[in-house]
Amino acid sequence: MAERAQTTVLVTGGSGRLGRSVVTGLADAGYGVVSVDRTAVPDGVFPAGIRQEPVDLLAAGEARRVLEKHQPDAVIHLAAIAVPFSAPEDVILQTNSQLAFQVMGAATELGIGRIITASSPTVLGYGSPAGWVPEAFPLDEETTPKPWHAYGLSKLVAEQTMRMFAAAQGERLRYAAFRPCYVISPEEWAGAPTQQGHTVVERLDDPALSAPAVFNYVDARDVADFLDVLLQSMDRIPNGETFFVGAADALAREPLAELIPRYLPATGSLAANLTGSRPAFSIDKARRLLGWEPKRSWRSELAASELASAIQEAR
Repeated sequence: MAERAQTTVLVTGGSGRLGRSVVTGLADAGYGVVSVDRTAVPDGVFPAGIRQEPVDLLAAGEARRVLEKHQPDAVIHLAAIAVPFSAPEDVILQTNSQLAFQVMGAATELGIGRIITASSPTVLGYGSPAGWVPEAFPLDEETTPKPWHAYGLSKLVAEQTMRMFAAAQGERLRYAAFRPCYVISPEEWAGAPTQQGHTVVERLDDPALSAPAVFNYVDARDVADFLDVLLQSMDRIPNGETFFVGAADALAREPLAELIPRYLPATGSLAANLTGSRPAFSIDKARRLLGWEPKRSWRSELAASELASAIQEAR
């Protein structure tokens, strides 16, 4: 805790769905946190002591200005257009790629010691209308990226941008990227719509809703826990690594060995080893290099939400 208290982390995109949990989780873990976004969250959303800085990071010189102002020890870059096809393809590619370059470039120029960027599992290319077949399941960091839309491409560009800076800096500065699976924020366990507009229960009841993303998910608070562990580990792991960050199980009531042949028949023959609750996305690299383990599952979180609702109704 003492080391964290002496560490200031600047989080871009801190007002977003994932960003709010990351900012809150890191603050609760003891870090000094600066949240940078185009708009600040209302008073009372974040714990006391978090600094918010409304800024347009695409404006010339703003990324460097805000980093110079707050002088963080680490930067976590989350800011992006976060949903595929939510804007014109050229806008998504230009915006996300430029944000990644501007933030990581400014952090590098200023010599900030730990620089982390968010990527996405969509770099792998699942859901392509032309068909998609990976080399094997489970999917991991060695699976060949095959992005088919601008969002997935922009996230692969962010990873490559991170690697470019790492290659140029050697061991002077530490870099990493992470691919958070389909993020579920705390309020979504209680029934708020998820990113695609469906509730978690609806995605479980109708496997066709989760099948395009191969049933991946992660609790936003587990992402915050992962980033805490990553920040503490960057000096002892290889520089420029990329990690999948997901739940330890699939967002499905049936084994993926049964669901994938039904909903993704082209890949069905590869899924025989995804028995029980085993997910399609491996987090073994994060376990091996960082010792990180997700704490939350849809089973435990839905049960806790239902219990809380029952207690509230009984009052």
